[in-house]
Amino acid sequence: MFVPRPYREPDTAWMADLIRRNPLALMVSNGSPEAGPFATHLPVIADPGAAPGPAEDLTGATLLAHMNRANPHWSAVGTGSTVVLAFTGPHAYVSPTVYEVTPAAPTWDFTSVHVHGTVEKIESIEETLEVVQATVRAYETDFGHGWDMTESIGYFRKIVPAVGAFRVRVSAAEGMFKLSQEQESQVRDRVHKSFASSACTRHREAADLMSRLP
Repeated sequence: MFVPRPYREPDTAWMADLIRRNPLALMVSNGSPEAGPFATHLPVIADPGAAPGPAEDLTGATLLAHMNRANPHWSAVGTGSTVVLAFTGPHAYVSPTVYEVTPAAPTWDFTSVHVHGTVEKIESIEETLEVVQATVRAYETDFGHGWDMTESIGYFRKIVPAVGAFRVRVSAAEGMFKLSQEQESQVRDRVHKSFASSACTRHREAADLMSRLP
């Protein structure tokens, strides 16, 4: 991902936080010349069983993900394959009317993190079940209402043979936080106010990030 200097993450903790808040990634990997690259949206969590490290340090971290084994992408990716996980955070269109200056051009402010890593497939049914349960625990904590999965474990066991779970060992990560940093302070303030007053949650989240910029 090309990241101009003004849009680089102020701190690596921003990348880890974006992934935690926006865990649905687009995983991309090479395919054949005939089929082209593969791309699959899938849920991703930090591996709770991995050795603990700095919460903000992505390089060297281990992520867990899963997809449908019927997906051709599952067969195309093997242990040792290199993949990119693209996470998208808050983003919003910026109309030149907000700038109150002429000439001007519209743009799109956005935030994204690209994680590069190596796949390690999980073949064991029990380990795959553990990945599914770990994913439920993570998402119920961050986004759910504390759902108790106990009575559904039997159902999980029925469907888990169709689930392809895997680890991604992170080799590199890059974040882009394009939040009107290139604009004059007065213009940037108007963009921030526009986002903050929007009815769209995504816009307000972008405004919150703008307010945290150094």
